[in-house]
Amino acid sequence: MLLRVDPTSEEPLFAQVAASVRADAAAGRLLPGDRLPSARDVADALGVNLHTVLHAYQDLRDEGLVDMRRGRGAVVTAAAAPLAQLHDDIAALVDRARALGLSTDTLASLVKEIARDR
Repeated sequence: MLLRVDPTSEEPLFAQVAASVRADAAAGRLLPGDRLPSARDVADALGVNLHTVLHAYQDLRDEGLVDMRRGRGAVVTAAAAPLAQLHDDIAALVDRARALGLSTDTLASLVKEIARDR
């Protein structure tokens, strides 16, 4: 698992860490039962504050993607499986949007709008 952040991005660092974990789950690189690295190890590796990583992990816990237990750390839950199942569909949608000349932001806005209306 390789977590990435862009300190120049307008997106908060904790959101970038959480998005990176989600992307790994969607790509099948993280499976149910896999342990995430300790928040301290991630913070040290990325050069960010420990609380930034904890915030990301707590958001992932609130989404049901990870289970956090004292002594066990953060463990990927069964909720990762549906993400992996959607990966190919999402990749095809992104490819189609690019072929039509749509930006990533436009595609994301359309997805959010449609999800909100359903």
